[in-house]
Amino acid sequence: MIEQKITALARLGKELHPQNSALHAVVLEAGKFNPWFTPKQVYTALQNIRETMLDPARLRSWVNTYSLSSVSMTPKKVGLVMAGNIPLVGFHDFLCVWLSGHLPLIKCSDKDAHLLPFLLNQLITIDQEFQGDWKWVDRLADFDAVIATGSDNSARYFHAYFGAYPNIIRKNRNGVAILTGQENTEQLQALTRDMLTFFGLGCRNVSKLVVPEGYDFEPLLTLLEDYPELNEHNRYRNNFDYQFALCIMNQEKHFTKGQVLFRAHPGLLSPMATIHYEEFTNLEHARSILERDLDQIQCILGEVDLPGMDLLPLGSSQCPGLTDYADGVDIMAFLTQLHGHAKN
Repeated sequence: MIEQKITALARLGKELHPQNSALHAVVLEAGKFNPWFTPKQVYTALQNIRETMLDPARLRSWVNTYSLSSVSMTPKKVGLVMAGNIPLVGFHDFLCVWLSGHLPLIKCSDKDAHLLPFLLNQLITIDQEFQGDWKWVDRLADFDAVIATGSDNSARYFHAYFGAYPNIIRKNRNGVAILTGQENTEQLQALTRDMLTFFGLGCRNVSKLVVPEGYDFEPLLTLLEDYPELNEHNRYRNNFDYQFALCIMNQEKHFTKGQVLFRAHPGLLSPMATIHYEEFTNLEHARSILERDLDQIQCILGEVDLPGMDLLPLGSSQCPGLTDYADGVDIMAFLTQLHGHAKN
């Protein structure tokens, strides 16, 4: 059955392109309900899914790591409370639950209620045997385990409500990049994608830069002038204008050319249209800055060697692979172990 699912997923991947008129209609519909889901951003998400999560060779290698064929299968009902901050952010959770042999009970976010249903309907069109392999719910009930994603506030609610069940509960996290000042134009261009893909709303988006004292922001600011979508998006523009006004009124140190506001601030979570930055004196100082916020960091990017820390190349934050589990929690291991759990 796993091979049958992988074959269908590979076929699904071939349909995720702008020339698919049915898909394009859903993309436009999703944008009507969520203005942050512009066609460009949605197709970026679809391309990432197609290339990193629906490749049959990668899928086989991934599931084989968990020896699912040798696991004594006792399927459970796994509730999926999905976020809606970026398009199809919950797809990987669905993929894990479905391929591990459990029944996903899917609660979509109101902000992203069109895209995943379309994709899963396509799977059923590809293979009718998948009919009934998942259920859509407005409220979780009669479940055995939960994977829930939300804000820090909603995470407290999730812990209270789902704490008696096997669970994975996620809250706010962000990406951070460490720069040396020696990055070339290509690397800085890659960094702009880490910051601005999905308008910076994803948990893997870079919201903070750790930079050497006296860092020259000019090359980065010049590259950001090539992002017309930022100026053309009214909600983004309004957020930028508001944050810029606050910086001026509060006389805070900042750099900008009108697209993104780089603001001196130690916090990891930055407002929309704003990237925080913090300066370091040497690499050990930089390490201490990163270690201070590790429990809030989803990924660290940079072209520098920091022993003991796993850094991703600049430009790779929005292309997570099958094993790039959110918050570093191995979902497939959790689900594999779940097969042997008795219902609470």
